[in-house]
Amino acid sequence: MSSRRLVIAGTGSGVGKTTLTIGLMSALRKKGYTVQGFKCGPDYIDPTYHTAVTGRVSRNIDSWMLNHEMVKEIVIRGSQGADISIIEGVMGFYDGKNPMNNTGSTAEISLITESPVILVVNCASMARSAAAIVKGFQEFLKEVNIVGVIANRVGSEGHFKIVQTAIEQECGIPVLGYLKRDEELTIPERHLGLIPSVERGELDPFFDQLGNLVLETVNVDSLYELAKAPYLEVKESQFKSSQQAAVRLAVARDAAFNFYYQENLEMLEAAGAQLVEFSPLKGETLPEQVDGLYIGGGFPEEFAQELAENSEVKNSIRSAIEKGMPTLAECGGFMYLTESIETTHEKNFEMVGIIPGKVKMQKKLAALGYREITAEEENFLLEGDLIARGHEFHYSTFQPRTEFQPAYQTKGMRGLKQEGYQNGSLIAGYTHFHFGSCPGLVENWIKKCKEFKQNG
Repeated sequence: MSSRRLVIAGTGSGVGKTTLTIGLMSALRKKGYTVQGFKCGPDYIDPTYHTAVTGRVSRNIDSWMLNHEMVKEIVIRGSQGADISIIEGVMGFYDGKNPMNNTGSTAEISLITESPVILVVNCASMARSAAAIVKGFQEFLKEVNIVGVIANRVGSEGHFKIVQTAIEQECGIPVLGYLKRDEELTIPERHLGLIPSVERGELDPFFDQLGNLVLETVNVDSLYELAKAPYLEVKESQFKSSQQAAVRLAVARDAAFNFYYQENLEMLEAAGAQLVEFSPLKGETLPEQVDGLYIGGGFPEEFAQELAENSEVKNSIRSAIEKGMPTLAECGGFMYLTESIETTHEKNFEMVGIIPGKVKMQKKLAALGYREITAEEENFLLEGDLIARGHEFHYSTFQPRTEFQPAYQTKGMRGLKQEGYQNGSLIAGYTHFHFGSCPGLVENWIKKCKEFKQNG
């Protein structure tokens, strides 16, 4: 027995994986298939596109942040009810955590999930040489299952035929089609206003156009057939069996705060949390009778003025945290809880003010990379010497007004550093957690929420 899934891999970043993935998802939908999207790596933006195109929540799979069983289980759970799953790769096929091995790479994920691979090759300015590139990717790790190629940025149908002939003769796999070199085909820049524009449906005509173009020049029927893959099994579910909701946990969710891994939310629910979403941006105060608060990442700086003007919302959150409500604030959420955000135009906007200090936006990247996270003293989330994994990505710096207790110690490529802020039941910092890397932190959080509820 088999199911259907494909990894869309690139020879490198910028070859057009995301454009092709979205076009392919749209084309498959037009043929009447139910499509499930996945994204390799920690990126929050590409899954937003997938979700908009497929109508199903896209999920991240990351073989460095998560163990292999968890990666497989996410694919199994996410693929339920879908005719085909499309897994978009990250960077080049063999690029991952370490140049010495395949850890965290799209290639590793294709092996863990036993998925056939379609290799996207940027064929601009080359002909027969494209076959040498494909051959190299085939030979580099023989275990991978590259079943076909799509040529991107070809100049004409004649150019495509040359590339197709060379690859099929030398590499023995089909070239299933192409996308032309066309500036209009590029996805709008992943700018900071992207999420709201996707939510408002502004990119729907673009997605529709991409789907039609893929149907014109890619053999989608052959691609669907090549997607046959073995059914996956896991030894033991890493999601605790669902139980009746024991606590209510508020989740800030809107255009300003929207970076959440779907598994984080589902693991909280499985552990006994009823999630209650609210929108600080729309002026919604903290919901009543909640026992915990989760404020994820996003773009609060883009909406700093609106957030600053919603005083009632800020007061409701500050009051709850002061009363000891167990709270996790990641990146954008952390920024929101400080005293103010200073934009790149040097305008200051008052935020919640529970963390003594301000956040200053800058035009250059302040931090980027995977993080291994251990607790500083009295961190209730990582109690019991737990170690979690996650990543950091931000353009701002935190400027504290007083001395404070850091929340974690994080280990990245540049070594160890203290990160974040903690005070009692508030844990906040730039690091984004993947709860799948450390299910124990979910149990710790729910336990803390229960204590707060009993004492309240």
